[in-house]
Amino acid sequence: MTAQPETIEMEQARFTKRRNWLLMALPLLLLAAAGVWLWFAERGSISTDNAYVQQGRVAISADVTGRVAEVLVRESQPVRRGDVLIRLGDEPFRLALAEAEARLASARLEVAELGTDTSSRRADVEARRDAVTFARTELARQQALMDRGFTTSARLQAARSSLAQAEAALASALAEEAGSRARANTAERGTHPLILAAEAARDQAAFDLSRTIIRSPANGIATQTYRVLPGQVMATGIPTLAIMLSENPWVEANFKETDLQHMRPGQSATIVLDAYPDAEMKGHVASIGAGTGSEFAVLPAQNATGNWVKVVQRVPVRIAIDSEPPFALIAGLSAKVTVDTRR
Repeated sequence: MTAQPETIEMEQARFTKRRNWLLMALPLLLLAAAGVWLWFAERGSISTDNAYVQQGRVAISADVTGRVAEVLVRESQPVRRGDVLIRLGDEPFRLALAEAEARLASARLEVAELGTDTSSRRADVEARRDAVTFARTELARQQALMDRGFTTSARLQAARSSLAQAEAALASALAEEAGSRARANTAERGTHPLILAAEAARDQAAFDLSRTIIRSPANGIATQTYRVLPGQVMATGIPTLAIMLSENPWVEANFKETDLQHMRPGQSATIVLDAYPDAEMKGHVASIGAGTGSEFAVLPAQNATGNWVKVVQRVPVRIAIDSEPPFALIAGLSAKVTVDTRR
């Protein structure tokens, strides 16, 4: 039996109505599905875009004060550990080293003369002993004469005084001989203070001369080379150019304090730099800061006021980079960091 035209038209109308409803509901369903997927995808991870690439930085300064003779690096030049960066004028330091070596030679000569001085002191002691022997003999003779009544009390007292003076002179000579012998023995062992002081001065002068050549302490990139020019005087300890260390860069991510509940060192992280959005790097949480950023500010916030407003604080978290960067990292680049807190 053939269906009536009215029935066919009603079926087509209902089908069209259902299709329109499905077409209208499909975007909403897709949005809901996307929201559910994002909710499950973001669950167990924490992310922030308040993150920046960091690199170690070594400020280069001189250990001695001198005038710059030559600058051997240019801005952004790669350098290796031990490469010469700056040469200072070394003529004053060479003269100081020559003077120190001359003083060392003089000290050795002076110490060598101590042996002769010891012999002289020994001869003086023998002479003093002879004088004491003579004074004792004279005192005994005067005492014998006094007992017989052939001398005076004044002569006997003079003999006693002469003996006392001879004994004092002998004691002084013995002390001087002992000191001279000690100095001579020290000189023979090579530990005489005069030689040690002169050697220390010579070593210091040689060290100062070696420090006129300033070398790179690590591998990296030379920067701020405009701060040191030939002809200027470099003062001891005053920073000039710097070396940005190319080894072991990291990302410092500033997470909200409310995001740290499940964060632990060792958790994996992904890093995406704003400059290279198509390149993703792998890393892990190396450490969580011991204080918020405001605690390390030059002027920390004072919250003990009547108009206090609570502000969510941020804690610096160091993210170590595990994968090899596909490009040269630049300190200060902005990044987005996502930490997987499910483990």
